[in-house]
Amino acid sequence: MKQKNILLIALVITALIIVFYSLAPTGTSEAYTEQILKERKDRDDYMRNNDESPFADSTEAFKGLTYFAPDEHFRIAANLISITDKKTITLATSDGLEMRYLEYAYAAFKLDGEECRLLILEIMEAGPTRGTLFLAFADATSANETYGAGRYLDINKVPGSTSITLDFNKAYNPYCAYNDNFSCPFPPRENVLKVAIRAGEKVYH
Repeated sequence: MKQKNILLIALVITALIIVFYSLAPTGTSEAYTEQILKERKDRDDYMRNNDESPFADSTEAFKGLTYFAPDEHFRIAANLISITDKKTITLATSDGLEMRYLEYAYAAFKLDGEECRLLILEIMEAGPTRGTLFLAFADATSANETYGAGRYLDINKVPGSTSITLDFNKAYNPYCAYNDNFSCPFPPRENVLKVAIRAGEKVYH
C-alpha cells in the first residue's frame, strides 16, 4: 500500500513539474540573441569605418556602442490604431530648429502592467526618406541609463495592418547623442513613457 502511495505521489510531482515548465517563460532564444548581436556588431563597424558616421571627423577614438543584453520581453506585439483625421506635428530639434511630420497611427501595448501608447509619425520632408515612418520615444531610463533626449526605433509601413511589432532591443540613439553637429528631433510629448525600457542602446560612454 505504501509503495502505491509513493508511486502516486511521484507521478503527481512529475506531472506538476511538466506543467510548470510548459507554462514558464522560455526566455530569450539563442538564435534571437545571435541576430541582435550581429546587428550590433554591424552598427559598430559602420560607426568606426564609414565616412558618414557621426564619428568620422571626431578626434576622439570610437569606443564602441553600449547596449542592454538582448531580451525578448521587450519585443512587443502592439495594436496599431489608425488615425482618421491626421494632423501635421511639429517637433523641436536638438539644434533649435523644427521638423514637420504627419500623424500615421498609434501603437498601443501593455508592458510590466503599464498601458503604453506611442505615436508613429510619417516623414514629410522632401528626400529619399519621405513617406517612411518615424518613431522617437523616451522612457524612465532616459537621462540616466539611456540618452536623455530619447531614442529612435525603425518601423516598417504595412498598409491595412492592425498590429505591429516593436522590438526595443533595436532601439538606437540619434546621431546628436555623439556629435552636436547633427540635428535630431525630440520625441513628441505623448511618447514619453513612464515605464523603463531596459532594452536597446544605452547612453554613449
